[in-house]
Amino acid sequence: MVSKIKVDEIESSQSGGSVAHNSPMTFKGYTTTQINALSGMSAGDTVYDSDLGTIKVYNGESWNAMSGGTFGFTASWLVVAGGGGGATAWNSNNRGGGGGGAGGYRSSYNSESSGGGGSSENALSLDFDTAYAVQIGAGGSGGSGGYFSDGTKGTDSQFASITSLGGGASGDAANIHDGGSGAGAAYNEGAGAGTANQGYAGGGRNTGGNYTGGSGGGAGAVGVYGPNRSQSAVAGGAGITSYISGTGVERGKGGGSRTGGTGTVNRGNGGEGREGTGAYSGGSGIVIIRYTTADVGSYTASGLTVSSSQSGSDTILQITAGSGQISWSS
Repeated sequence: MVSKIKVDEIESSQSGGSVAHNSPMTFKGYTTTQINALSGMSAGDTVYDSDLGTIKVYNGESWNAMSGGTFGFTASWLVVAGGGGGATAWNSNNRGGGGGGAGGYRSSYNSESSGGGGSSENALSLDFDTAYAVQIGAGGSGGSGGYFSDGTKGTDSQFASITSLGGGASGDAANIHDGGSGAGAAYNEGAGAGTANQGYAGGGRNTGGNYTGGSGGGAGAVGVYGPNRSQSAVAGGAGITSYISGTGVERGKGGGSRTGGTGTVNRGNGGEGREGTGAYSGGSGIVIIRYTTADVGSYTASGLTVSSSQSGSDTILQITAGSGQISWSS
């Protein structure tokens, strides 16, 4: 029995013939990182990528996979949490109702930035036939009316290992101001802080009479300091425009002070702060997943509201409500 044969070349015994393999042929296996670190390779060299479950061939310049990953696929994503609610003023003389902070904003699509000045994150490698948790964060409620009424924080949104934090709420209660983006200052409290790589802080306010609250922080900018009531209303911090859905949509705007109304559904915007009447609620969040259509067979979702569309060679799933699971087949 021969256990090993060392040769430089195998050739058919007859001209133009082929060499048959009666048993499986195994290529040397490496991780993706190890393959990328190989040196001295020649065009035609072939290895097995154990991370992706596919054969790769070196073409003289780079390694190229012979198929998509057989264990799963790679997906870009956008995860936006629910925006925080605005507050009503302390009293008729001290008009401090601040705007709610935008929901946390995290993105991996096409080098688009995440919130709070954060860079684009890494796409996710997803396994087939594996259920991934998804939650769409609700917007926080606005102060219910009259004076001295706090908003509530937005709810977190989640996709797999990615969680974006709900936007901070404006008001005087403890532990409500900070969030994905921070709420605008109201009453005696300062502005809320945003979360790194998710959103910015809210705007401050003057504690004297007749000053309005600050506006909420957004994914793309800090909230605005609250002006005197005789001055114009101030909008919340700007959001970020993403093209992951196929068209440009701005999401993650902070709630204004005396302007802006209710945060837009599925954009994670903060709610408007008001002066002695009911303040406005934040908008709900969204999860968007984008991947190459040819890499995936189909998806199954439970407990979620999902819409599917195509853009070129990509499938785009927009999950707009619910708390449940999603999985894909090969």
